[in-house]
Amino acid sequence: MVRLVGLVRRPWRLFAEVSALLIAAVVAFPLYWMVLGAFKPAGEIESSEPWPWTLDPSPDSFQRVFAQNEFGRYFLNSLVVAGTVVIASALIAFLAATAVTRFRFRFRTTLLIMFLVAQMVPVEALTIPLFFVMRDFGQLNTLGSLILPHIAFSLPFAIWMLRGFVKAVPEALEEAAYIDGASRSRFLWQILFPLVFPGLVATSVFSFISAWNDFLFAKSFIISDTSQSTLPMALLVFYKPDDPDWGGVMAASTVMTIPVLIFFVLVQRRLVSGLGGAVKD
Repeated sequence: MVRLVGLVRRPWRLFAEVSALLIAAVVAFPLYWMVLGAFKPAGEIESSEPWPWTLDPSPDSFQRVFAQNEFGRYFLNSLVVAGTVVIASALIAFLAATAVTRFRFRFRTTLLIMFLVAQMVPVEALTIPLFFVMRDFGQLNTLGSLILPHIAFSLPFAIWMLRGFVKAVPEALEEAAYIDGASRSRFLWQILFPLVFPGLVATSVFSFISAWNDFLFAKSFIISDTSQSTLPMALLVFYKPDDPDWGGVMAASTVMTIPVLIFFVLVQRRLVSGLGGAVKD
């Protein structure tokens, strides 16, 4: 009651909270429609008058998804690709951000500008050149053709973001560690790494989502060996131009979303602190 009175006295705050709720509802509605479509019977999905609810939920769509022989392999391949991209990009970005922040060397500014330029190039424009690169190195139809490009595309953003975290760690802390007898590697991994870990988590979320939801590279580089396909390719099993199985598409999309939600739940506290700021002196 007290909170309601306070909101009435401060109409701008009430407007802001109502607007936030409306925006959250708009953002969450596609997820709700996806889950609803996964549980709707085939007759309701194909109906010309769709309703935003169902009184007869059915698990048939999920049964068709899990009945696919290759679905488990696709799921495992996606975990391997996304996990490798997250770990490798985080470690490389941490070392690179430390180097461009703590050390002075020629072309350091040029290198940082090149990172920004790399972010401006659309992925679609590089798909065909990357295809020929992967072909020349014999990486087509392998998970490596998916892992390497995602690591490369996630590094510029991760390095720029971690650069601020590394810079926020006071140099006096580094000098004190050296005076106490700590080596450079010990300071790097036992002192600096834990301090910038929230930033690593924040960058890892973006790397994970990009690698997990990738369809363009998976469609372009995995040509004939379907055993190397990832989970987004499983959607093509249910989408047929003449007779699409929308229930199967929605069910497979729902299954794809679950690992992302679990990942967010596991790292949400670190993510908030990582996006909110860095260590203060």
